[in-house]
Amino acid sequence: MLKTPFKISTRLLKLSVLAGACSVAMSAYGQTQLQYTDQQKLHDIAAQVSAVRIGSDIQTLVDFGTRHTLSDTKSNIRGIGAARRWIKKEFEKISAQCGGCLEIIEVKDTISGEKRIPDPVEVVNIVAIQRGATEPNRMVIMSGDIDSRVSDVMDFTSDSPGANDNASGVAGVIEAARVLSKYKFNGSVVYAALSGEEQGLFGGKILTAYAQKHDWQVHGVLNNDMIGNITGINGVTDNTTARIFSEGTRVVETKEQARTRRFTGGEVDSASRNLARYIDTVADRYIENLDTMLVYRLDRFGRGGHHRPFNDAGFAAVRIMETNEHYDRQHQDLRTEEGIEYGDTIEGVDFDYTAKLTSLNAVTMASMAWAPAPPKQVKISGAVTADTSFSWASSDDNNIAGYKIYWRYTSEPQWQFSRYVGNVTNYTLKNVVIDNYYFGVASVSKEGVESPVVFPGDVGSFDHNIK
Repeated sequence: MLKTPFKISTRLLKLSVLAGACSVAMSAYGQTQLQYTDQQKLHDIAAQVSAVRIGSDIQTLVDFGTRHTLSDTKSNIRGIGAARRWIKKEFEKISAQCGGCLEIIEVKDTISGEKRIPDPVEVVNIVAIQRGATEPNRMVIMSGDIDSRVSDVMDFTSDSPGANDNASGVAGVIEAARVLSKYKFNGSVVYAALSGEEQGLFGGKILTAYAQKHDWQVHGVLNNDMIGNITGINGVTDNTTARIFSEGTRVVETKEQARTRRFTGGEVDSASRNLARYIDTVADRYIENLDTMLVYRLDRFGRGGHHRPFNDAGFAAVRIMETNEHYDRQHQDLRTEEGIEYGDTIEGVDFDYTAKLTSLNAVTMASMAWAPAPPKQVKISGAVTADTSFSWASSDDNNIAGYKIYWRYTSEPQWQFSRYVGNVTNYTLKNVVIDNYYFGVASVSKEGVESPVVFPGDVGSFDHNIK
């Protein structure tokens, strides 16, 4: 297992590099850095996540025997129906403790005629909505998948504990609700336990359609799929890292938008990609002993997850998961062959690690919900000049103190330089040549909480309705 000293040295290296970058920024461009305002309440949120409660919830989900999408829905002790009802009751308990702060709904549809769902089956998502005080229709969503499976994707009767895949994600969603329900936010926080993932991502498709129908302004979907395993099939044991998968350009991009992007850039700056960068920054600031790996891919090679339906609709969505997967514990019948134990049992889940990734989710959602909405209609200009100019739409949000312009070298994965420009709707960076950098703009609240960075133009907008 990687020990803390290794982690500390890695962080010191990152801080040294960051300090160097800031020094370059200061000398080349003058005063560019606004000191970030540390948010004690975000540290408090991270500290409140309980590995004990998460472990108990995972055990409860495992004890339902199987949670296959096609499994029993009538039994009170076995099958996906019993699991759904238990999750709903947990949300109801949480809501009762916060004075009814959660709106708990079933978002569902009947699916049939599909390869993995040939006969009619009701796919039911259990969703709890914590409405924001000032922007109730601005959403950040944390999701996990209820259903489980064994080797045969159509086997809905065999025991399928699904401890890591994905009781860990659902337990994380419930625990995040327990912690965040103690706070009030400007924007809304949504806790979603989705069904039908293994049979074709149907739960995500159903919730995406619901969000579109109700005009949700979804500015982030954090899909948690397998957040409990620390020992991989590659022999590596590591509880200090996690992966964040994000798509580069939106699948809904039009030909004209693609043509514009070809000449202005943005292949690595979709809203999803900048959401991933935001989560990475949160990890560095607020989550002890955790580095996140930004993976520039929709999902693992040739595979998929429940964030994809949201991406398909143009929403910013990412997958958060463990770094080292163990394939003997995924989609396997429970068995022992040649001394190797197969199956997704609870023994393969590290509750402390699951709690760490749950903290990352909770802090990210709280930060986004306290921050103003990401700037809209961000535009940039500056070809064949020494300066780079920006504009963005004005906002009537009284929570906004101002805006912050970010930029980085085009080969760098994270934002390097920044300048706080106040509560304006346009600004010009003098002697910063547009050709040499990628740029973005973030909103900053009066408490100093920032939104994700928005890359200029349609390619980076967090508005999924751009056509």
